[in-house]
Amino acid sequence: MEITKDIRYIGVNDHQVDLFEGQYKVPNGMAYNSYVVLDEKTAIMDTVDQHFTHEWLDNLQNALNGRQPDYLVVQHMEPDHSANIAAFMKVYDKTVIVSSQKAFEMMENFFGTSYEERRIVVKEGDSLSLGKHVLNFVAAPMVHWPEVIMTYDSYERALFSADAFGKFGALDVEEEWIDEARRYYIGIVGKYGKQVLSVLKKASSLDISMILPLHGPFLYKNLGYYLNLYQTWASYEAEKDGVVICYTSVYGHTRKAVEQLGEQLKNFNAPEVKVYDLARDDMSKAVADAFAYSKLVLATTTYNADIYPFMKEFIHHLTERNFQNKYIGLVENGSWAPLAAKTMKDLLANQPNLTFVNPVVHIKSALNDTNRQEIEDLAKVLCIDYVARDESRANKSDMKALFSIGYGLYVVTSNDGKKDNGLIVNTVAQLTDNPFRVMVSINKDNYSHHVIRQTGIMNVNCLNIEAPFKVFQQFGFQSGRNADKFKDEKELLRSDNGLVFLPRYINAFFSLKVEDYKDLGTHGMFICSVTEARVINNVETMTYTYYQKNVKPKPETQGKKGFVCKVCGYVYEGDELPDDFVCPLCKHGAADFEPIQ
Repeated sequence: MEITKDIRYIGVNDHQVDLFEGQYKVPNGMAYNSYVVLDEKTAIMDTVDQHFTHEWLDNLQNALNGRQPDYLVVQHMEPDHSANIAAFMKVYDKTVIVSSQKAFEMMENFFGTSYEERRIVVKEGDSLSLGKHVLNFVAAPMVHWPEVIMTYDSYERALFSADAFGKFGALDVEEEWIDEARRYYIGIVGKYGKQVLSVLKKASSLDISMILPLHGPFLYKNLGYYLNLYQTWASYEAEKDGVVICYTSVYGHTRKAVEQLGEQLKNFNAPEVKVYDLARDDMSKAVADAFAYSKLVLATTTYNADIYPFMKEFIHHLTERNFQNKYIGLVENGSWAPLAAKTMKDLLANQPNLTFVNPVVHIKSALNDTNRQEIEDLAKVLCIDYVARDESRANKSDMKALFSIGYGLYVVTSNDGKKDNGLIVNTVAQLTDNPFRVMVSINKDNYSHHVIRQTGIMNVNCLNIEAPFKVFQQFGFQSGRNADKFKDEKELLRSDNGLVFLPRYINAFFSLKVEDYKDLGTHGMFICSVTEARVINNVETMTYTYYQKNVKPKPETQGKKGFVCKVCGYVYEGDELPDDFVCPLCKHGAADFEPIQ
């Protein structure tokens, strides 16, 4: 199969496998990808599973069309990709293997030889010229084995990505990419988020036009979509709003509680509810969705003074993959000594940033009226932000929203008549409570200042401590005059004044109408009345101090001399910082820079 004029696909489809890696159901089979790069010299990119030796060698022979391969590049030593190294080297006895030092050590283990007479050891930053095609090697240790390298062909702008960006499913079966890619990533690579983020950072410096993984389809179009998903998965952020309920039930009483909870969640505006019976449903799908959605409910029985085995296995899958950044609801059942809720909480105790939601539903054998009320209360708490976003059900006069004002960080949204805009500010204060008046100070150089002066309205979104750094990049490091800050939002939520409010990462927002304006020189102060106020959730407000300590990435100042921006981490290299210098990223002035220590 021709991918480009010089790159050919020689992989195979496996429809015999029922369990990939002995545990993941693959009803649509599996693809083992391999490629040939044809130039003055030729390079083969990995081999395939042992069951397809002759099919793969036939594909290779046809692609070479009589030529002899010069190099076999081994990016990953897992047997579904490396099993045919020895068979290949016997057929093509002049070919040189190109791989990492760690991979050659593994070849010794697998094949009894490390090919010392026919090998090139490469590391991060090394390259290999085939002619006009130059292969540049990128170290990717623990994505998801320690020996992994990726290869960037600078001529085709193609990234051979090893197991990254792969998915379950053969290439001759049509199916959507995302669900099976997510299940593949969480199941196989999910533990190694930190290492994946490191590789994504390297990839961001490359001009990539296509990604060629070792499993799944070749990725050409809208690469930003795939890279952003991987960024979300590797950061352990919620990909979707909604509630996943995972349960086990012996005699059906816990299942009935789960069914009632599911109905209550829908009644309280949950955008999506997914339910898994862990004893019967595909556990890998349950694990993937537990990572994908923002909220998880675990419901099980006390069993042998512990919890039901399928639930224990499920929680082990979560903790093994660094489960974090979620809201957790608990439902327990026990006839005489219920211990399930405590046991589940203890099993998750070491996972970071998990918020356990009250009430816990305590069932003793069968449901009763108290349990039904607990279920309704749990659903209400889990859905507080979903109700608050709903146009018809939200409490739009909840002045407790103003309690979220502090020396915090806020996104001020506006609209210039053509597009929505957003801006990070840190100066918001309540002035009076009869009537409710709020002050917002905005730098006059910001486009939002100009827009609000013209329109007289704005929304203030109170960021909470779950807001990641990308929110500050989105709204703080680019100008709304020449950037559409909401272009990647699939569905915009609007308040009664027609302006956007954020769907996530806020604990409240309020709509303001400008009543007065004070010129403060560099800034303008808007004195406003409150026309709408909603509390979204009870998560702590993001303060400037919290942002500095926990959200803003540490600047890379090692070996550099100069000044670093305290707001965004931009590094200015030089002996003196001009008094009129403005940070090119966050637009803060010289006063917000400090010398590199």
